[in-house]
Amino acid sequence: MELLFPLLLVALLVPMFLGVRRQKREAEKVTTMQESLKVGDQVTTTSGLYGTVVDIDDDTVDLEIAEDVITTWLRQAIRDVRTTDETGETVADEIAADEIAAGPVEESAQQTETRLTKD
Repeated sequence: MELLFPLLLVALLVPMFLGVRRQKREAEKVTTMQESLKVGDQVTTTSGLYGTVVDIDDDTVDLEIAEDVITTWLRQAIRDVRTTDETGETVADEIAADEIAAGPVEESAQQTETRLTKD
């Protein structure tokens, strides 16, 4: 009975400690990626916007989101750097290759009408 309380404390604190370590490691990884940005990198922001880095300051990044359209973002808003795969397409690291190959799915006019008229 005397060992029950210390064992319960260990059983509850160890998973919490491991979770904090994992979060810290992920935060360091994201910070390193954001600090290593360079002009020409194709990135995705936390809001899902794709852009190309055209200028970098200490706290901000200028992204070209369309031809001659440049917006300014905080460095912390950059979620990931997209890489080029073997086919030459630019993809985010986290997107599966089969999702990219599938492409968009188009629905017929009848399917659209059915979907829009459903109650």
